[in-house]
Amino acid sequence: MGGVPLLVQAFRCLGLPARIREYVEVRQRERGLDETEMVESFVVLNAMGGECFDDFLRLREDAGLGEMLGHGVPSPDAARRFLYQFHEQDKIEAAKQSRAPGQIAYIPAENTALAGLGRVNHELVKELGRRCPDQRIATVDQDATIIESSNKEALRTYEGERGYQPMLAVWAEMNVVLADEFGDGNVPAMMDPLAVAKRSFAALPETVSTYFFRGDSACHECNLVNWLRDENRVDGPRGPIGFAISARMSPALHEAIEKVAESTWETYGKAHPEEIRECAEVDFVPGEKSEKKDTQPLRYLAIRIRSRQETLFADGSKVKHFAVVTNIAEWKPSRLIEWHREKAGTIEGVHDVLKNELAAGIMPTKYFGTNAAWLRLAVLTYNLLTALKRLALPAEYLTARPKRLRFLIFNTPGRLVHHARSIVLRLATTVARLAVWLEAFHLLPLRA
Repeated sequence: MGGVPLLVQAFRCLGLPARIREYVEVRQRERGLDETEMVESFVVLNAMGGECFDDFLRLREDAGLGEMLGHGVPSPDAARRFLYQFHEQDKIEAAKQSRAPGQIAYIPAENTALAGLGRVNHELVKELGRRCPDQRIATVDQDATIIESSNKEALRTYEGERGYQPMLAVWAEMNVVLADEFGDGNVPAMMDPLAVAKRSFAALPETVSTYFFRGDSACHECNLVNWLRDENRVDGPRGPIGFAISARMSPALHEAIEKVAESTWETYGKAHPEEIRECAEVDFVPGEKSEKKDTQPLRYLAIRIRSRQETLFADGSKVKHFAVVTNIAEWKPSRLIEWHREKAGTIEGVHDVLKNELAAGIMPTKYFGTNAAWLRLAVLTYNLLTALKRLALPAEYLTARPKRLRFLIFNTPGRLVHHARSIVLRLATTVARLAVWLEAFHLLPLRA
C-alpha cells in the first residue's frame, strides 16, 4: 500500500481535516481516533477497495500503513460504533409522524453529524472549484439509483427487491458529486427532488457563472420545474438555469405527439443498426394547474423510435414515443436531445463507480443513518479521487477509475526504513512513475 500517502496528501492539502473538525462531531470515548482520523480511515478503505467493516482488518495488517498515516487504523468494531452515531431513531419517528394521510414513504431529516459530513463534501467541491477557476459552466445531472440489500429493514423498491434508493446530483463538467440524499427503497424518485437540486447548486463555487440542469422523468415535478424556470428563485443562483428534463407521458402529451406532421420529424444522433430515431417539436401546453399558465410556455420535444425491420417492440407496439421539456429555446431539437442524453454518461457512470468500485454497493447495517453516512463517505472518496486526478496527476489519469488508480498507484509495494530519526519510504516502481508522484506531491502542498 505504498501509494496511499499520495491519497492522504490530497485529503489534507484540500483542507478536509479542518472541515471535519468544524462540521463533524460525534460522541466518542476519551481514548481512540478522533473524527478526522476516522473519516480519513474510511476514505482509505474505500480507495483501497474495501467494502465492509471487517475489511479494516486488512488495513490493520499492514503496520507501515498506520505509520504513514500518522495514526492507527480503526478496528471493525470501532469503525462500526463511529458510524452508528450518524443514525438517530428520533428522526425516523418524526418523519413517520409527519406523513400526509395515506402516504407511505418518507425521507428522515439528517442528524447533526450526517449533515456535517455533507457540508464537508460541499466544501471539498468548492475548494476544487476555486483551484479550477476556468471552469465557469456547471451542468447539474440529477438521478436516483437502486442499491439492493438483504437487510430485513430495507424496504422493497418499485422493481420488487429490497434495498435503498438514494438520489444524487453530479457536476458533469468536473465529475464530482454535489449532493446526495439517502432514501428507503420505497421512496419514489419524484419525492421532493427540489431539495437535492437546491443543495446541489448551493455546493457550486462562486467561480461558476453559467448554469444548466438535466434530469429524467423523476425530475418532471412541478416544484422543481417552477424553481428552475424562476430567475429570482429562492435558495439558488439568480438568473437563468437552462434545463432539459424527460417529460412524463400524459395522455394529452401523447395525443399531441401523434398529431405532429410527418414532414417535421428529423433523425438525430448516430445511425443505429436496428432502430430509426427521430425528433420533432411538439405544440403542447400542459393543462395541469401545477404548471403555471401565466408564465412563458415551456418547449416540448418529441422522440420517436421505430424498428428498421418493422418488427414489434416487446409491448406489441410498432413505435415508441418519449418527450423532453426544456426552457432552452435557441437550440435545434437534435442538439438539445443529444445534450440531454449525455447525462447517462455522467451520473449513471458515477452510480456505477460508487456501487461497484467503491463501498456504496453494500449497505453495512440495518440502521438508516449509518447507511446514509456509509454512502456519503463513498461520495467523499469519489470526489477526492477526482480532485487528485485533476489537480496533481497527468492528463492521461483523468479518466482512470478507482480500480486503475489502485493498480497504478495505491497498491505499489513499499518498505519503511527508519534512519537518522527520519522515515524513508522505498517504493518498488519505475523512475518515471516515481517522478510523476513527486510532481503530484509538489502540486499538493500541505497547509501550514
